[in-house]
Amino acid sequence: MNSNNSFRNKTILPLCTFFLLAATATNFLRAQTTNSEGTNSISGAPAIPVLQIKADQIAAKVSPILYGLMTEEINFSYEGGIYGELIRNRSFKANSTNAIFWNTVGNATISVDKNQPLNAALNVSLKLDTSYASESSPVGIANGGYWGIPVKPNTAYHASFYAKGGHFNGPLTVAIVSTNGGTIFASAEVPKISSSWDKYEVTLTTGDVSPSKDNQLIITTTKPKTWWAKLWGRPGSVWFQQVSLFPPTFNNRANGNRPDIMQLLAAMNPKFLRLPGGNYLEGDLINERFDWKKTIGETSQRPGHRSPWDYWSTDGFGLMEYLNWCEDLHMEPLLAVYAGYSLRQQRVAPGDDLKPYVQDALDEIEYITGDTSTTWGAIRAQDGHPAPFPLHYVEVGNEDWFDRSNTYDARFSQFYDAIKAKYPQLQIISTVGNDHPESLRVHSRTPDLVDEHYYRSQEQMESQSHIYDDRPRTGPKVFVGEWATRVGSPTPNMAGALGDAAWMCCMERNSDLVLMESYAPLFVNVSDLTSTPRSTRSMQWPSDLIGYDALTSYGSPSYYAQVMFSAHHGDVVLATDSQDVPTYTWQPPRGRNGASAPRQVPSLYFDATRDSQNGTIFLKIVNRLGSPQSVHVKITGANNVDSSAEAAIMSASSPDDTNSIQEPTKIVPVTSNVDGLGADFTRAFPPYSITVLQLKTN
Repeated sequence: MNSNNSFRNKTILPLCTFFLLAATATNFLRAQTTNSEGTNSISGAPAIPVLQIKADQIAAKVSPILYGLMTEEINFSYEGGIYGELIRNRSFKANSTNAIFWNTVGNATISVDKNQPLNAALNVSLKLDTSYASESSPVGIANGGYWGIPVKPNTAYHASFYAKGGHFNGPLTVAIVSTNGGTIFASAEVPKISSSWDKYEVTLTTGDVSPSKDNQLIITTTKPKTWWAKLWGRPGSVWFQQVSLFPPTFNNRANGNRPDIMQLLAAMNPKFLRLPGGNYLEGDLINERFDWKKTIGETSQRPGHRSPWDYWSTDGFGLMEYLNWCEDLHMEPLLAVYAGYSLRQQRVAPGDDLKPYVQDALDEIEYITGDTSTTWGAIRAQDGHPAPFPLHYVEVGNEDWFDRSNTYDARFSQFYDAIKAKYPQLQIISTVGNDHPESLRVHSRTPDLVDEHYYRSQEQMESQSHIYDDRPRTGPKVFVGEWATRVGSPTPNMAGALGDAAWMCCMERNSDLVLMESYAPLFVNVSDLTSTPRSTRSMQWPSDLIGYDALTSYGSPSYYAQVMFSAHHGDVVLATDSQDVPTYTWQPPRGRNGASAPRQVPSLYFDATRDSQNGTIFLKIVNRLGSPQSVHVKITGANNVDSSAEAAIMSASSPDDTNSIQEPTKIVPVTSNVDGLGADFTRAFPPYSITVLQLKTN
């Protein structure tokens, strides 16, 4: 396609636009030629950009699975994020010697005990000494969750824990209280515990209270020990494991997800979920990879592991939870399998050493797709889901261009052959795309897709907003599996959204080649952005799509840009052309080879798609200028374009404007009906704006 050839070799449009031109003058100037600076060669007045939409020329089909989600455990995305669990370090394995994130209540002593394990997976416990408990001075344990325990009115919370007593048989009081201890929001009693491990469950129901997050879960007792232990002077102790607190979850799933975040995701209308993520798949070390077989079944049998972002993952959010997430949002899993490479350059040699990992991937695919007559399909049924899940795409590894041994080609081939032999219908994705040198790419096999990642500034994203226009259509299709305009922290500002929208115009316009895209990272807990070390703060990577704390959540301007694009597009791409598109001058940052020459970058971006069933044309216009931009739109090849249309517009007064916990909807799309349109119209688009026009045709 040549829709953006006119983007090149222009300079920036002056701030004055259509306000300088009367309607008759506009018609006259439109007939004149323009010079390389986008001004009229006779009068010197700025030329109005012209966008031509050729409604009778289909340039490509829009990929039906273009818009999706990418996720991994970073920024407390699962633990402290979408996963409903409210207790931090519930298994006491986050530190081998200290019960971090746990505190004592009253005159109590706690310690991590390796001699009283619940089982082989949860092989430690928390020991509480109750010796100094009394009716007037209870003792116990307290957990403040992930920067707070959210309390909401008239809400039922499910609390559970495993416990055993040593010269102690109860009772225990379980309660949600304010951090300062002044308010008890809900409480319940476990009247008796045994001397062997058992699970105890209570429901904690709040009343008509105000929402808050500065709260904690406490488990206390007022009785120190049994009478005969007192007689013999023996201490009373209680051991705990997997202390859990769940609020209501999305679709009321047990071990489920946080509803407000799921509702934000549902509005994005995603078609797939790339799981279990990027670095989280690989781990820093081989034994810290996402070992999927250890993440299924009862949560009490999941040992957990350290994430590459330096904090503990209980694996309560495991493979089945990913699949349930997909089912709840009506999207398909896009499965990434561990391919024998971990981040600190640990790797498995191709050949015999790699065979167990290849088999592990085959087993994982069988767990997802196999019927109950298969070994792993039967195990999935035991885990609560007899029906297979749909699966069409499997990615081998993640960002394997970092592997300095250059073994990815051989490792990919081994996985490719095994998967294709058993599942020939699956599409196999290489993690090395055309955005990397030829020497790093796969050559011994032809991947069905290649995964390309782009993390750039606003100017970089805008400057490459036509890179797929002229890319050859031969060879593998493209999956843009990770990308973001990295402007704004902890979540992107309007400048980030404008860069994102320019880039999405490129991907949507070329979605015959770019079959799928997913922004990354998806989540960030915004509670603590600055603490050190990295493992103690809630954010390890800035510019994330959705932000939240323990109580509330919000979408960034970039999130709403995603919603606008995913919810408003047709099934075919229309041919377009343009003239006099304004540009701005950008000086790229200094590279390894020294300073680079200034570039002229477009300041206006667009694409047009059509719903072939009802004829609606979806026109997207992105204006990154700080002034209104008038655009002359000419539509040919369509009958009876209505003069009115629905318009979704997101704009800001400054590119630095953003959303936050305090102002969650400062920048959001506004939908209205607009007039003065048709097959030939001129319209001013607001400063710093993203606009979608739904043009009705017959």
